[in-house]
Amino acid sequence: MMEQKATATSHKVLFLNTLAFTVCFAAWMFNGVLVTFLADNQVFDWGPVEIGWLMGIPVLTGSIFRLPAGMLTDKFGGKPVYGTLLFLCAIPMFLLSKVDSFWTFALCSFGFGLAGVSFSIGIAFSSVWYPRERQGTALGIFGAGNAGAALTTLFAPTILNRLTDNGANLEAWRQLPVYYAIMLATMGVIFFIFSENKKPASSTKTFTQMLTPLKNVRVWRFGLYYFLVFGCFVAFSQWLVPYFVNVYYLPLVTAGLFASAFSLPSGVIRALGGWLSDLFGGRTVMYWVLGASVVISFLVIIPKMEIYSPGRGVMAKRAGVVTAVSPEAITVDGMTYRLKLKPRDLETYDDQMLILPTKQAWHEPVVEVGQKVKKKELLAKGVTRIFFQANVWIFAILIILLGSIWGIGKAAVYKLIPDYFPDEVGVVGGMVGVLGGLGGFFCPIIFGYLLEWTGLWTSCWVFMCALSLFCLLWLHLTVQKLMREKHPEDMKKIEQDKFTVIEDAFKE
Repeated sequence: MMEQKATATSHKVLFLNTLAFTVCFAAWMFNGVLVTFLADNQVFDWGPVEIGWLMGIPVLTGSIFRLPAGMLTDKFGGKPVYGTLLFLCAIPMFLLSKVDSFWTFALCSFGFGLAGVSFSIGIAFSSVWYPRERQGTALGIFGAGNAGAALTTLFAPTILNRLTDNGANLEAWRQLPVYYAIMLATMGVIFFIFSENKKPASSTKTFTQMLTPLKNVRVWRFGLYYFLVFGCFVAFSQWLVPYFVNVYYLPLVTAGLFASAFSLPSGVIRALGGWLSDLFGGRTVMYWVLGASVVISFLVIIPKMEIYSPGRGVMAKRAGVVTAVSPEAITVDGMTYRLKLKPRDLETYDDQMLILPTKQAWHEPVVEVGQKVKKKELLAKGVTRIFFQANVWIFAILIILLGSIWGIGKAAVYKLIPDYFPDEVGVVGGMVGVLGGLGGFFCPIIFGYLLEWTGLWTSCWVFMCALSLFCLLWLHLTVQKLMREKHPEDMKKIEQDKFTVIEDAFKE
C-alpha cells in the first residue's frame, strides 16, 4: 500500500535503496573497464567481437530480467528481493577472479549482470514508501545511483594500474573482482539488517493478473521514452570513449574523463528531474526533455570536416606571353595579375577555437614563363578550403548538457508510471526498464552499423535526432488525442481559432 505521508522510515529505506543501486550499477558497468584493460594488455586473445559480447552480456542480462524482478518485488516486497540479489551477484563476481577463458568470463558476466535488475526492484520498493505527490522527487533521488557507472569509470582504471604495478604484474587484475564481490556482499548484509519490508496493494494478485497492465499501449510508449533517455545514455557512456579517440585524436585517459563527464552529471541530476516532475508534471518535463534532445542532437550532427573546392581563379584580360610567375603575381606582357597567397597557418588552423565553419581562399599558378596565353585563359586556379572544426570543448559541453537532460528525462518517465499505474509500479517499471536496458545493448550495435555504412562517426547523432523527434511527435499526438477526449469543445474552439488566423494571414 502506498504511504499517505513520508516518514523517517521512508527516508531510511530510500537511502539504503539508493546506496544499493549505486553499488549494483557500479558492478553492472564493471566489464567496460576490465575487458578494455585485459584486451589492451593482451592478457586474453580477444578480438572486437569477443570484446563487444563481454561488454554487452551484463547489460543484456540486467535488462531482460527487470520485469520478473519488478513482479517479485510487487509480490514479496523489496527487502528480501533486493538483499538476495546483492548476495547472488557477489558469487559470479567473485568467480570472475578465477576465469581463464572467454566462455567462463562470459558466464560470470551473465551472472553479475543481474545487478542491473536492481533498478526495477528499487523503483518499486521506493515508490510504496512515499505519497504520490512526493514520488517524483523520491524516485529521482533513487535514480541518482546511476552515478555508480561514473565511479567505476573514474576509479577502476586507477585501481587496476596500482594492483598490477602499472602492468608489471598483470595477473593481479584478479583482485579487483574480489573487491567488487566484497562490496556487493557487504551491501547485502547492510540491507538485510537495516531495511524494512513493505508490499503494494497488488501483492495479492496472481502473476498473470499482475501482467495485465502490459496490454496498455501507454506502457510501451513510456518504454520508448526510456529507451532514449536511459538506453542511449548507457550506450554513449561506452561509445563516447572511442568517439573522442577517433574523432578528436585524444589519449584514452582523456577520452575516459570526457565520457565520465557525460555520465556523472546525468546520474546526479536525476534527483532534480524528480523534483521538477513533481512541480510541473512528468508530461510537461518530457516535452522539454524530448525537444531539447532533438535540438542538441541536431547541433552535433555536422561532422568535423575539411572540404577543398575550386574557387574564383585569375584569367588573362588579353592575349600575350607570360614573362614572370611567382606565388604573389603573374606578369603577361607587362600586365601584372596579383594573386592571393596560400595562408601560412593552414597546418595549424585547427589549433584555434573555431565555432562556425570558416573559409580560406588562395590562388595557385597554372602557367609557366614563356607560355603563350589567349584572352580569358586561366592563369591561376582558385582554391577554396571550407573547414568545420566541430570544436571538442563545444562538443563536450553539448553532450554533457544532453546527458544531464536525459537524466531529468529518466526521472520524468518514472514519475509518470506511479501516476498511471500506482499499484503496478514493479511490473510496469520493470517492463519499461527492460526496454530501456535493451537500448543500452542494441544502440552500440546500431551505432557500429551506421558507422560502417556511412563512414561518419556523427551518424549516431542522426539516429538520436530521429529517435528523439519520433518520441516527441508520439507524445504530442497522444496529448492532442487526450485533450479532444476530455475537452472536445475547448479543442474545437482552439482549432477553429487557428484556422481563422491562417485565413486572415492569406487575405492580407
